[in-house]
Amino acid sequence: MCIKPVQSFLLACVVLAVCAVSEARAALSTTAATAAASKAAATTAAAFTVEVTGSGAPLILIPGLASSGAVWDGTVARYCGAQAAPLPRRQCHVLTLAGFAGVPAIDGPLLPAVTAQLSAYIARHRLDRPTVIGHSLGGFLALTLAAAHPQQVGRLVIVDSLPALGAAHMPAITSAQLRAMGDAMRTQLLAQDAATFEASARQAVRTMVTGDRQAARVADWGARSDRRTVIEAMAELIGTDLRGDVARIAAPTLVLGSWIAYRNYANKAVYEQLYRSQYAQLAGARIELSDTARHFIMLDDPDWLYDRIDAFLD
Repeated sequence: MCIKPVQSFLLACVVLAVCAVSEARAALSTTAATAAASKAAATTAAAFTVEVTGSGAPLILIPGLASSGAVWDGTVARYCGAQAAPLPRRQCHVLTLAGFAGVPAIDGPLLPAVTAQLSAYIARHRLDRPTVIGHSLGGFLALTLAAAHPQQVGRLVIVDSLPALGAAHMPAITSAQLRAMGDAMRTQLLAQDAATFEASARQAVRTMVTGDRQAARVADWGARSDRRTVIEAMAELIGTDLRGDVARIAAPTLVLGSWIAYRNYANKAVYEQLYRSQYAQLAGARIELSDTARHFIMLDDPDWLYDRIDAFLD
């Protein structure tokens, strides 16, 4: 099955993240460190910042590519703020990843460092099987964490993310071909000039979020992100296949997706089948697609998102 609109989604993810940062990061930094030194730096340097709000059952929120943890402000207010009543009070741990939205970048691969350090964070702070909510790249990281450390995660909420984004339009693609795709994307994006990025950014933002104010917020986060970090993370996301790994996840999982931005290409049933096929090996996964929200569901239709999370956590 080849789904043309998902190709558009994938391209939009790439363009938005990289275009938005082009003005602020026109020149790429280089390093003469060895591979071993880079790996050590990624392990010891902080791969994310954390903002903690409230008290109660732990809830970890991970934003997406080139995004700030502020994308979850409404979610934090609902579940961990003073106005959370009559809902059970929770303690929100909101991440912003290194290199994104003004947080200093680290040397070495970001995504493995985030996974390892988040597992250590859960253990160090004695968080009892937290609920982990991740959007886009954050959803991918939540899946990675839950597959690698199934005993640490209580519940998963995945917001518009797939286990193998690069395979969305080519489900039979092999792992080796996915890695090659990611490598090719990295090379191409690193070679792009700023004008090309900027010309595509305006259109790409509109595939992901509806309102002007929210689109401006998303673009600003990108503009304060480190270009190389964004490109490397996107290449790893595209080049990795978790479709088999999700079978190791023990946590009950809710997957919330979007499709309406691509309705001109296919109907909802096509997208539902895409999600179900990608999550086929995750036993018991509950999948729902919004009819109103674009990629940033928490910004476009937060009430729809909260209704589903409320029922799932109850």
